[in-house]
Amino acid sequence: MAHLLEVRGLQIALKKGDKIINAVDNINFSIDEGEIVGLAGETGCGKTLTSLSIMGLMPQKAKILSGKIIFDNRQLTLLSEKDYCGIRGNEISMIFQEVRQSLNPLLKVGRQIREALELNNIAVSGGPVNLTDRKNYKRRTVEMLFRLGFEEPKKIYNAYPHQLSGGMCQLIMAAIAAITNPRLLLADEPSSSLDAQTQERILSMLVEMNREHKTAVLIISHDLSIIRSFCSRFLVMYAGKIVEEGRSTALYSPLHPYTQALIGAIPGKDKRGSDLANIPGKVPSVEDNFTGCPFAPRCKKAQDICNKSFPPAVETDSGKVYCYFPDTGSNNG
Repeated sequence: MAHLLEVRGLQIALKKGDKIINAVDNINFSIDEGEIVGLAGETGCGKTLTSLSIMGLMPQKAKILSGKIIFDNRQLTLLSEKDYCGIRGNEISMIFQEVRQSLNPLLKVGRQIREALELNNIAVSGGPVNLTDRKNYKRRTVEMLFRLGFEEPKKIYNAYPHQLSGGMCQLIMAAIAAITNPRLLLADEPSSSLDAQTQERILSMLVEMNREHKTAVLIISHDLSIIRSFCSRFLVMYAGKIVEEGRSTALYSPLHPYTQALIGAIPGKDKRGSDLANIPGKVPSVEDNFTGCPFAPRCKKAQDICNKSFPPAVETDSGKVYCYFPDTGSNNG
């Protein structure tokens, strides 16, 4: 059975002056229909750039050097912009991280949500949107706002972005991405800087879409507890490479030293009164062009071979890890 989304050997470069820098380096992963997958890693590791490449919305300085992005047996990297527009927002949607930059400050938020339905109608039918459709789309938009927890959805419908809090704007972005019931939804830090209630609203909506419409979801987050709770599988990126992947039940017994360090830095009741684990050193710059394992300079287990070449995948019962010296004894997944 074919995967809904398959990323093969994806390499994305950034142009900085006269330099070409590898920001996403030969990554491979897949997502099946109805699956929720988590993508974790520190800021700057390539998570957002990966999601933007799937949407066909990369910044001007970024370019796909090699690899394939296959969605429902269609290779997205070969599509024209016109064909991409028929998929983007219709079959694939995204909740963007920078909500203030993503919403149009001159349009009421209700219209911006409704517009997603109208554009979807045009993409599918090829014809204009009639008055009956617009009334129906307005009703569906108000219903979506109510589902997201707004007590006065009609009032919110007529509000401008600057009249809403950051959390409310994040909910509006979620509504725009979800209103068309896409087959794949990319959520880039959907819970970042949100209060617990707003975070719960967005994540609950994603789970509801997944259950009702078999929507596949890629949750991009630095919060491993969210990935552990809401995802069936996890991917961990570091310096543009995927270093570990597996079932989310095995996330708290990881194999890669980097994933172990991330888990060790999570606060918890059992760690009260003690210092949290600290990863020595710093995340390498994408300009470093490191030939071996990018985590080697910060890894206590690193040996000479780690600095020479990126390790091959080691298959496990719960997934795979890219490490010469994985902690296989700690995994009980």
